[in-house]
Amino acid sequence: MSKFTESDIQYRGESNGVHKWEASNGQPYYWHPDWLHVAEDEMGLHAKAQLDVEDTATPSKTHAASAVIKHLNDWVESKFAQHPDIETQAHESEIDLKK
Repeated sequence: MSKFTESDIQYRGESNGVHKWEASNGQPYYWHPDWLHVAEDEMGLHAKAQLDVEDTATPSKTHAASAVIKHLNDWVESKFAQHPDIETQAHESEIDLKK
């Protein structure tokens, strides 16, 4: 199964300093330059993933987008680990569709 990339999330703009992305499943992710995480709510109270920022760097939109993508990929990987048959079934279904 392919990994999520930046093309799998849509940037929805900025309002009052809070930037919003939306995953293809509709899950929103928010980030404000003062936060070192992306969150599932506009206030940033429910952190979803930490930003990977070097000590000398200033957090940016790029860091936030990367955190969203990493979060999505980590979530998928954990689901496959819990249910290894899902990936096998997905591959078999893909092959069947191409017949």
